[in-house]
Amino acid sequence: MILIIEGLAMCLVLLIVCVIGIAYDGPVGLVTFYEDDVKTRVIELGLTTEEKIRKSAIISGIAVFIPMLLLIPYMVYGINGAVGFIQGFTQMLVIGLMYGLFDRLFIDWYWVGKTNAWNIPGTEDLKPYIPKKTLFRKWFGTLVIHPLFYALVAWVMTLFAK
Repeated sequence: MILIIEGLAMCLVLLIVCVIGIAYDGPVGLVTFYEDDVKTRVIELGLTTEEKIRKSAIISGIAVFIPMLLLIPYMVYGINGAVGFIQGFTQMLVIGLMYGLFDRLFIDWYWVGKTNAWNIPGTEDLKPYIPKKTLFRKWFGTLVIHPLFYALVAWVMTLFAK
C-alpha cells in the first residue's frame, strides 16, 4: 500500500511541475519539452527567446528529474527501509513505473495530445506535439532506461550497505 501512495505522490510532483510551468507563461513556459520545430516557431513568433527556453530547460529539468533521481531512492531506502538489491529495485520499479505511466498516459497522451491546454497559437500545424519517434523514445525510457537506472541505484545501495 505504501508503494501505491509513494507512486501517487510522485505523480503529484510531476503534475504540480507541469501545472506551475504552464500557469506561469502558458504552454510557452514549458516549450522546452516540445520538439525543435515548435521551439523555433515560438521564437519566430516572438513569444519567447532562446535564452528563456534554456533557463526553462534547466529549471524544469531540475524540477522533473531531481525527484525521480533522489526522491524515489530516498522513499525506498530511507522511508520504506528496503534492504538489498531485490527489495530496493522492486520498490523503485513500482514507484518509477507509476510515475512513468502517469507521464506517458495522462500528461503526454491525454493532456498534451487530447486537450487544448498545451496548444501554442501559431504552432497548430506542427501537431502532434509529441510525434511517434519522440513517443517511442519516451516509452523506451520509461520501460527500459528507468528500470536500468533503478537497478544501478539498487546495486550501489547494496555496496554501501556492506
